[in-house]
Amino acid sequence: MRNFTYDASTRILFGKNRVFEVAPEIKKYGSKVLLAYGGGSIKNNSLYDTVCKLLNKAEIPFVELSGIQPNPRIESVREGVKLCRENDIDFILGIGGGSVIDCIKAIAAAVPYDGDAWDFFIRKAKIVNPLPVGSILTIAATGSEMNGNCVISNEETTEKRAAGDDSLRPKFSILDPSYTFTVNKWQSAAGAVDIMSHIFEQYFTLDPGTYIQDAMAEGILKTCIKYGPIAVNEPNNYEARANLMWASSLALNGLTGTGKMFGDWATHGIEHEVSAVYDLTHGAGLAILFPVWMEYVLDEKTAPKLAQYARNVWQVNDTDDIQAARQGIAATRKFFNELDMPATLANVKITGEKIDAMAEGACLFGPIGMFKKLGKDDVRNILVAALD
Repeated sequence: MRNFTYDASTRILFGKNRVFEVAPEIKKYGSKVLLAYGGGSIKNNSLYDTVCKLLNKAEIPFVELSGIQPNPRIESVREGVKLCRENDIDFILGIGGGSVIDCIKAIAAAVPYDGDAWDFFIRKAKIVNPLPVGSILTIAATGSEMNGNCVISNEETTEKRAAGDDSLRPKFSILDPSYTFTVNKWQSAAGAVDIMSHIFEQYFTLDPGTYIQDAMAEGILKTCIKYGPIAVNEPNNYEARANLMWASSLALNGLTGTGKMFGDWATHGIEHEVSAVYDLTHGAGLAILFPVWMEYVLDEKTAPKLAQYARNVWQVNDTDDIQAARQGIAATRKFFNELDMPATLANVKITGEKIDAMAEGACLFGPIGMFKKLGKDDVRNILVAALD
């Protein structure tokens, strides 16, 4: 196990009715708020009205940024920056899922910066002294509620890029599983896949001696396998929603990646290229790509870890590592299929027309991945294998 420093600084308020504590949490950090959200769902379930009443009662002035899209756009970030500067905003509150929370982090980073917000995503600028942010989570998926990462799309350049810094971790996040009851089957299933994918990306490393990290990761994976189908088929099941919501936060708050190398984020990077071009739901893209990636990187060097995953998560008994690994990959694909997630790019009407451009984009800054290094030709091969 490698040396590490771990600091998960986000304060979590988990459970029913914790939203009523939002005003005092905000007052610890700011006095004038940008209230950011996506479509109309929070207005349909009364969450919007509740938050507005709480802010008004606490005499916290706020301005609103609405309409943040899935795969959030740089235009929303720029609009948010403009609102913050014009209204002397000193705190940003996001209500929604990962797209909203990612967007407010990008806004928070860009407000004190003189250049354009996109500079952070093309490695032209570093994040320094961002505005504080908080979140009220409405979908379990990305883990953005408890980390300092954000992913933003640029429609002009057909790019989807990540940026991050620990200073972007939300100061607090309110996690009430009841708010996820209205999430539809597609998004619930995609969320479960997204959570599992975050675990995969930190689990599949070649680091020795990380038994405790791996055991926690395997436990989170088994939680998704147990409760993912329940949440899809019984949307008001509080136990299922609660376990998935906490799994989402634990999967990407750095806990399971401690004592390891950075992790293998190749599949994430490849999917970003796909969803940048085709605006595909992130979890659905990951459901297509991850089993393909697993099969592609499987060799004598990687087989022991893939076999460990198969045995500990899927109860595969084969003593041969290569065969056990393949059975684990097949079990993963079968589970994603049972969630009604797509299995091929063709299933979501994506052809091979732009594969070369996507491979080029995924490797824009050089080879990707740590479990097994992938160049442009490798990415192209994975995308071709994922076609049908």
